Amino acid sequence: MTGRRTTANERVRRLLSVVPWIVARDGPRVDEVCERFGMTRAQLLDDLQIVFLVGLFPFTPDQLIDVVIEDDRVWIRLADYFAEPMRLTPDQGFQIVAAGAGLLSVPGSDPDGPLARAIAKLAAVLGVDADDVQIDLGEAEPLVLGSLRTAVADRRPVQLDYHTFGRDVRGVRVVEPHRLSARDGAWYLEGFCRSAGAPRVFRIDRIDSVEVLDEVLETPIHAGSTDPVAPYVPAADEPRIVLELDAEAAWVVEQYPVDAVEELGNGRRTVRLGVSGEAWLERLLLRLGPHGRLVEVEAPLDPMMASRAAERILRRYETSSSGD
Repeated sequence: MTGRRTTANERVRRLLSVVPWIVARDGPRVDEVCERFGMTRAQLLDDLQIVFLVGLFPFTPDQLIDVVIEDDRVWIRLADYFAEPMRLTPDQGFQIVAAGAGLLSVPGSDPDGPLARAIAKLAAVLGVDADDVQIDLGEAEPLVLGSLRTAVADRRPVQLDYHTFGRDVRGVRVVEPHRLSARDGAWYLEGFCRSAGAPRVFRIDRIDSVEVLDEVLETPIHAGSTDPVAPYVPAADEPRIVLELDAEAAWVVEQYPVDAVEELGNGRRTVRLGVSGEAWLERLLLRLGPHGRLVEVEAPLDPMMASRAAERILRRYETSSSGD
């Protein structure tokens, strides 16, 4: 065992695998549980102290999970509400199947145990194959992700070679890492960026390299962390543009936060949205192609920004055509 700290998410995932495994057996030995799930004896007993507090109001014995440890063996008896049938919508059912597939990937999980059987039954009702459910947490270099996990666990700052997507620039950042998370198919690092002097969120697939520094941070590892799941919202003082979009460009409204939408009929519309940078605007216009037109540039956006972006796009097309 290493001295790495277990995060709250890792602990919950472990418990959701350990508990049904113990429930399905008649008092397995403590050492047997520890060996199967790669835990120390202290970790298991500490986790079980949490399990017996789980329940529903009014927290009477029949509404609490019962944990018994005798003669170095452990029994877990589930509360009565676990026996009550659940009424799920299809979306809720699929979310449970997907979450269960993730839990079954935890080392020590029983692929033929009660959790696996329950997930298989639910998947059958939904008309899907549980074995075909894949949890994709996005692209990330294993070495980069591994170094960041080490830095978070050991409370060490990191030096990142990072590509800032909005400005299309690459630079070196020194970051005090707070935590790692996954959302919408991408990995993120939360931390305090010393270069910016403020909390920041970094997409890990935009990190080219990472160096874990020798310094040990005294600040608690989650202090000052940001919320990586919060959607991007343009600041009030960020520049705005107005686009006229064809029906084929409806994805803009779904993918980007917009201030206003005006329907023009036949699927066409105008949208007003913030601009995070010149490179971002260039990529957006390039993706839109003939299905989007820039109709208004609002202060304080430089009116020539759109012209420069259009010129660079044109040069790209000319370079591509000359190479054919």
